Amino acid sequence: MFYDSKIWVGTGANYQPAMLLPQMANRHGLIAGATGTGKTVTLKVMAEGFSDMGVPVFLGDIKGDLSGMVKPGEQSDKITERLMQTGVSSFRHDSYPTMFWDVYGEQGHPVRTTVSEMGPMLLSRMLSLNETQTGVLNILFRVADDEGMLLVDLKDIKAMLAYVGENASQYTLNYGNVSKASIGAIQRAIAVLEDQGGDKFFGEPALKISDWMQLDEEGRGFINILACDKLFMSPLMYSTFMLWMMSELYEMLPEAGDLDKPRMVFFFDEAHLLFDDCSRQLMDKIEQVVRLIRSKGVGVYFITQNPCDVPMNVLGQLGNRVQHALRAYTPLDQKAVKVAAQTFRANPEFDTEEAITQLKTGEALISFLDENGAPGVVSRATILPPQSYIGAIGPELRKTFIETSPYYGVYDEMIDRESAYEYLVAAMQETAAPVQPALPVMQSVMPQPVVETTSRPVAAPQGFMVFDPATGTYVQKQLETMPAVQQAAPAPVITAAPVQPVQQMVLVYDPVTGTYKQQMMSMTFDPASGQYQPTQPAVDEKETRKMAAEQEKAAKAAAKAEKERQAAARRQRSDELREERAERARRNDSVLGRIKNTAISTATRTITSSLTRGLLGTLTGKKK
Repeated sequence: MFYDSKIWVGTGANYQPAMLLPQMANRHGLIAGATGTGKTVTLKVMAEGFSDMGVPVFLGDIKGDLSGMVKPGEQSDKITERLMQTGVSSFRHDSYPTMFWDVYGEQGHPVRTTVSEMGPMLLSRMLSLNETQTGVLNILFRVADDEGMLLVDLKDIKAMLAYVGENASQYTLNYGNVSKASIGAIQRAIAVLEDQGGDKFFGEPALKISDWMQLDEEGRGFINILACDKLFMSPLMYSTFMLWMMSELYEMLPEAGDLDKPRMVFFFDEAHLLFDDCSRQLMDKIEQVVRLIRSKGVGVYFITQNPCDVPMNVLGQLGNRVQHALRAYTPLDQKAVKVAAQTFRANPEFDTEEAITQLKTGEALISFLDENGAPGVVSRATILPPQSYIGAIGPELRKTFIETSPYYGVYDEMIDRESAYEYLVAAMQETAAPVQPALPVMQSVMPQPVVETTSRPVAAPQGFMVFDPATGTYVQKQLETMPAVQQAAPAPVITAAPVQPVQQMVLVYDPVTGTYKQQMMSMTFDPASGQYQPTQPAVDEKETRKMAAEQEKAAKAAAKAEKERQAAARRQRSDELREERAERARRNDSVLGRIKNTAISTATRTITSSLTRGLLGTLTGKKK
């Protein structure tokens, strides 16, 4: 509830209000408590206050009950009782400007991003890749950047994986080792992600985070609700998606310093999922975002059951705390209660640790930052009721708000522009295009000859003409790898009509290698023989031998250079090993090294002697 230019969250003893100051709202916060203790109501009260203040809000709706913010609340006995407990004399039910979003496009506007914007680090976490597979994914992104190929959706990633895997030897020296086993593991992980709906998340048009930072005609901030009931079934995808949004906000917004109120507030429900199985590199990124995003004017509020779910480095950055009840039935729970109590500034009027276990539903321990940025003394307070509707709305009402939203139709249709997949498929088709038979191609481009009334048999048309160095002419030749050509029906006699030469692929015998090679030649139709003859002279045998000799010489030079490179690499490795041995020798020769070696040798002799005596005693039946 927005009151006196502050957010009124709850009321403590002697009807003392607990107020969140706007200028301290971007110092981040924490809403914690066991299931059913009132965290969702606290979240709604704070989100409504930020909206009335003119601050856009983003929050994830996991259970579906946050959608009721689009319509006014309803008076009830519980609401009346809560108002009396909190001492609110003027209260009105109200609706709030809300926009619905959904990764799957079912309960809101679609939310998409590109693979390039997600980046290899977050994508690796979404795919649950190990360190080696993450390295291969980083190589893939680097290759795509260097070769100018866009990574937009998952099919681009799969095409790039196949491309890098087939050319692994080419990229290993410049980028690092790429194993087919890692490629296959990443492909399997992508298939799992597609089954979870990840193919809908990656694509274009990509979401512009600035579209969430909007105000209505009354100056109230829009509350952006992301439907997470289905997304939450894939915890890694949910947490990585939320982290991506925070990172995008951090990269998009300029430095702002200390503001009178935040530019935007971000509520992260079930925050413990963000830190589960988190790598050190990713944890460093999370800490960096949380530490620095405050200066961009963004406040981040984590919602979780236990404060211990949040790492201490991050927990120390959360200045505004609302702690609901915790249950201490096990030793582990009791330890968590003690840790939570120690994070508050003590109040001499009650025991914080004892109060956490005695809080009723709707009550909480609250500690907000004061105007000087210092944590306030913890107070036991009753949370105000929300002004909007408590509960979920029906699908028809949700559909109405989606269709009347200013972003209706902006993100609905997915665009598939030319990217890495299309580029690689086109290159593959161009490389693998089969060579068409010669005679049908020439018939399609040659002018129609004049046919006489009489006819005589001619040679059957063949797919290729082969050059015979013995006679210096082109003859028809059947190769073992070519299928037999069926005999054609007798063709009519063709008069000598003027025709233009055409380019035709023929097979030329190479006497050096003893094989046939394809070569493009200019061919002209000979009406006397009914065959196509070359219009350019055949390749001379001496010239062929000369070219073969030059190729062989170049191959030997390349092989020699490769051997020299490998020898240089072995010498360098030998020098490195020699230096390592020398360094170990220097360490062992030092005073500390001699002490360690003496201690190790003494311990080894003692253990060996004891084992030997035990073994001899067992064999001889005597104790040694």
